[in-house]
Amino acid sequence: MMLVLISVQAVAQKVMDVHCHNILPSYIEVLERHDAAMEETFPLPEWRVEAHLQFMEEAGIGCSVLTMPAPQPWFGDVDESRHIIREYNRHCAALKRAYPGKFKFCASLPLPDVKAAVSEAIYALDTLGADGIKLATNSRGQYVGDAELDTLMQILNERKAVVILHPHKPSPVHEDIIATTPLAVYEYPAETTRAVINMISRNVPARYPDVKFVVPHCGSFLPLAIPRMKAVHPAMVSKGFMQEIDWEANLRNLYYDLAGAATPEVVHTLLTITTPDHLLYGSDYPYQPDQVLKAGLERMRAWMSEDPSLASLLSGILYGNAVALFDKPW
Repeated sequence: MMLVLISVQAVAQKVMDVHCHNILPSYIEVLERHDAAMEETFPLPEWRVEAHLQFMEEAGIGCSVLTMPAPQPWFGDVDESRHIIREYNRHCAALKRAYPGKFKFCASLPLPDVKAAVSEAIYALDTLGADGIKLATNSRGQYVGDAELDTLMQILNERKAVVILHPHKPSPVHEDIIATTPLAVYEYPAETTRAVINMISRNVPARYPDVKFVVPHCGSFLPLAIPRMKAVHPAMVSKGFMQEIDWEANLRNLYYDLAGAATPEVVHTLLTITTPDHLLYGSDYPYQPDQVLKAGLERMRAWMSEDPSLASLLSGILYGNAVALFDKPW
């Protein structure tokens, strides 16, 4: 009886997926040309729009926010990077038009070239109608939060942009360790935490208060890192190693998707550093088989429904919070 009820809920419940990727043949071709297809220590999965739409239908997902996966298609040639990223962004805009209400997209940028990235951000947001921007935690060693990105952040702040963060291969990284333990196991959560801590240390979210940042994979290690950072921060400031941090302003515009490892314990821990309206559903499609992702969504519906302290949050996490973030329903 419980399974039947959950199945009925699955059909009726609106879902917006803020963490999924589309992988184009032209993107793969560039990576293969530079021997970078396995740069992130995991093979890129196949993606087809028909398969994605079928997954959405079967999972009860009404709208998906598309982003370019890792790695960053930058190999020292700004024209090559601008071309492949422009092609990707235009393709996403075409998908959004072809399937009204089914897809949103956060445009990619040709970083680490900041001038080219600013130009592409303006074009994507103002002309293509991008719903936000996707930023790698680092683009060939240039980390989100670094001073050279302040010009870009100002542009995004003026446009009140949503920024979806995604981990990329750390710079540097211990090659022997990732040969044994691929990046997705540990380095991705560590890398995401590193990038967000860098942002907070420079008061980036506080200085650009109209930018909303979506932190992937259940906040990574931030529920542990932020209390520790707060504890050691006064000593660091007194010794001149860190600047003052506006904690409330920096944390106010951080949102968290639940892709990858959502459990009741993880959600309760996340709620120690944020509020319920900042939690969002994410699938990470197509990096796991459809049946695994569908089963994970059903489990989340079940355990949240059964937890009295979480049950009232379910519709917001699955749909309402994302609609409010992107500021228009589909």
